[in-house]
Amino acid sequence: MITVSENAKKQAIRLMSDENAPNGSFIRVGVKSGGCSGLSYNLSFDHILNDDDKIFEDKEIKIVCDKKSILYLAGTELDYIGGLNGKGFVFKNPNANRTCGCGESFSL
Repeated sequence: MITVSENAKKQAIRLMSDENAPNGSFIRVGVKSGGCSGLSYNLSFDHILNDDDKIFEDKEIKIVCDKKSILYLAGTELDYIGGLNGKGFVFKNPNANRTCGCGESFSL
């Protein structure tokens, strides 16, 4: 399961509205090889489901993840942080043993 913080919910709703996302849009998250720690996170808005997608819903926000990526993201919370050190969506991944300084990549 992937969960969403209250801050991430508010920001996702605002951004989907700003981008005129089609009805039924969701947050697509995933993992790919790369980044300074070995694996990097993907996050985008989408409205098309694939056959191997897993669907989660938390705080009225739908999150979709491909079957392979869920192995790395199970138990992760999607959060949104805004402040002096930058702002954006962050993944609070309990499976990550190491993350890079920017938080965009990790290793197990």
